[in-house]
Amino acid sequence: MTTVEPVETIKMHFAGVDDPRQSGKVDHPLINIIFLTICATLCGADGWVDIEAFGHAQSTWLSEYLDLENGIPSHDTLGRTFSIINPEQFSKGFLDWMNAVSELVEGIIALDGKQLRRSHNKRLGKNAIYMVSAWGTANGVVLGQQKVDEKSNEITAIPKLLAGLDLAGCIITIDAMGCQTAIAEQIVDQEGDYVLSLKGNQGWLHEDVAEMFTYFKKIDFVDIESDYHKTVNKGHGRIEIRECYTFNPHQWNDYFRSLDKWKGLQSVAMVHSQRHVGDKITNDVRFFISSSPSNAKETLNAVRLHWEIENKLHWVLDVAFREDDSRVRIGHASENMAVIRHMALNLLRQEPTGKGGIRNRRMRCAWDIEYRERVLSHINSIC
Repeated sequence: MTTVEPVETIKMHFAGVDDPRQSGKVDHPLINIIFLTICATLCGADGWVDIEAFGHAQSTWLSEYLDLENGIPSHDTLGRTFSIINPEQFSKGFLDWMNAVSELVEGIIALDGKQLRRSHNKRLGKNAIYMVSAWGTANGVVLGQQKVDEKSNEITAIPKLLAGLDLAGCIITIDAMGCQTAIAEQIVDQEGDYVLSLKGNQGWLHEDVAEMFTYFKKIDFVDIESDYHKTVNKGHGRIEIRECYTFNPHQWNDYFRSLDKWKGLQSVAMVHSQRHVGDKITNDVRFFISSSPSNAKETLNAVRLHWEIENKLHWVLDVAFREDDSRVRIGHASENMAVIRHMALNLLRQEPTGKGGIRNRRMRCAWDIEYRERVLSHINSIC
């Protein structure tokens, strides 16, 4: 007989999610619908019909966790329920779960947005939704997510996401969209540090940083108090060379026009990347600002780890969970299912005996009940 701890954990952390259905017409408790959907998603189900089919096929196993007196909810019931669950409450439940079960979050937290391409509904005039996620690079899990309001952009979603995270001792990395004075101030106020990508949207600062690095490079940094670090990586038929230069801009106050607007700013960085693929060579130069002291090695590491959110989260969601192909889009269903996928991904990444990629682990969950239960056991602890 298996333990009911996973169900109790979900009940506890998602207790703030109101059941939006009419009480007199409810045949299936909300916990049944949520737990069934999590388990089915772990096992490869990507839509309501798949989830219902999983429920019928695994009803004996599910009955060890749930009261199935009224059987398995239909795909219509599943879709309708998730379409009306309050998405802010559901996302808050996820945050509460991660804050409770994660060990100390440290290192780099990368923030980036992703569009759920098929979540649009032209007939109803609904655009595809956009979600901003926080990725903990140290333990390889999603720490939280926030939907971007339809008539807004990431700038308004990022502060809401940051507010729900414990940033103490962490370095937050965000692309140029999030390079805003208010966001930098919020990160410092929450006792974190930042490395923010700097582009033309911050006109004066970007222009001043670029001009200073151009001059310093021209004189080969002679007599300039700065730091430098270089990495060379070879593999898959290519060579990638990255060079990072950092310095404290406050030592050159007269040449900067807006340093006082950026709370905690201690260093600026230039990263020059060069890629060799056969006879083809490409170069890229990017600029960054940071609240950490000038340290080229640490800054370059933060810049490189930021891209894990693309490779280990967004790409995996598209390939292993087929997120971009998902036709779940009625009401709040697409947003709530994004949270379910994040929860499933976190659990699958925590099981150390799982071999192969996430897609293979999902199939193994479907085939091997013992493995599935080991995956579910991590619902009480994320390392």
